[in-house]
This record gives sequence, structure tokens and C-alpha cells, in this order.
Amino acid sequence: MKPLGNFNHGLYCIITEECSLGRNVIQVTEELIEAGVKIIQYREKYKCNKDKYIDCKKIRDLTNRSGTTFIVNDNVDIALAVEADGVHIGQDDIPIEVARRLAPGNFIIGVSTHSSVQARDAVMRGADYIGVGPIYSTKTKKDACDAVGLEYLDFVVNNINIPFVAIGGIKLHNLPYVLHHGAKCVSMVTEIIGAQDIQGRIKEAMNIFKHNSKSKVY
Repeated sequence: MKPLGNFNHGLYCIITEECSLGRNVIQVTEELIEAGVKIIQYREKYKCNKDKYIDCKKIRDLTNRSGTTFIVNDNVDIALAVEADGVHIGQDDIPIEVARRLAPGNFIIGVSTHSSVQARDAVMRGADYIGVGPIYSTKTKKDACDAVGLEYLDFVVNNINIPFVAIGGIKLHNLPYVLHHGAKCVSMVTEIIGAQDIQGRIKEAMNIFKHNSKSKVY
């Protein structure tokens, strides 16, 4: 059984040192786990693979102890080497089918999608979950595409039957709108790991989750 239950509700936290106010990824991981986050993705674009492996080995130990789902961005080899729960790949990365051949049966494969065509393609090719976005414009990823808006989120909610993560430019002030449109699992990158008080910011976000749902009107 794949550990996909954590995708049903809450925060999907992406860690990267360039957005963490000088804190390293291990410090940030400890803060996230202490605050109760159940999904953490490691995304370091500019470190060498050896350093990524060292980071991920430590993070795997921490997430194993806490029961936190651990996803590695892009690097299937590192994800497999540290026995992470899964990998997240983009449209220009290794194909889903290749990652699946390399991985054990319970390995989670997530795919970034930016359109209805990409979403349907990811499902057809065997993705376990998809990233949906960027909902709003974002500068967190230097190669991010234009914002796809809430319309694409609406499409996924109504047409895609695997878990998904809404991502891209989501902040505390617009999180209620994203939840109202049906998102259950949401990634806020700089809003969380770029906060002075990470645990306090997570409490604020989870309070918004608690008091907002698709059934509420804004």
C-alpha cells in the first residue's frame, strides 16, 4: 500500500535553503515536523549530488521517526538511495514510466502539471499524485511558467481522480480561496520556510484549513 493518506488534507512543505533565511534544511525539517507537517519535499537545485544525498539521508532519518512522508524533487537515484517515500518530477524530467521501472512497488511518483492535457497525461501514465499550478504567479522557481489560475484547479477538482497538491504563489491571504475551490493539500513555500517563526506560521495556516472549505462562499 502506498502511503498516500497524508495527501488528503493539510500542508505539503517544500524545503530549500535559498528561501529559508539562512537556516539549513535539517533545521527547517525539524521545525516542520515539530509543527505536525506530514509531507516534506526536498528541493535543492544548486547543490551537488553528494551534498543532496547527505541532506536527504538525514531528512529520511527524521521523517521515518515522525511518520512524515518524504519526497525528493527530481533526483530519482537519490530518492531510491535514501529510501525516500517518493520522487517529484517535472515535465522535462525523467519519464514517469522510467522512474516506475526503477522503483519499488510502493514508491510514490508525483508530477508537476500546468494544464488539463498534462494532468490527464500524468494520470494515464501512472502518476500517484500531481502538482497543480502555479495557481498564482511565483518567483520561488526561476523557471516557473505563467500562473494557471483557479480555473485549472477547478478542472482538476472535477475531473482528476488521484491526489493533487495546489502550488504556486499561495499565501495566507489567498489560501481560503484555494480551499474554497476544492484543494485539500496545499504547498506554500516561502510563506512557510521563509517565515521568521515557522511553527507559528504553520499554526496560522492550519487554522485557515480548519475554518475554510469548498462549501463556504467568499
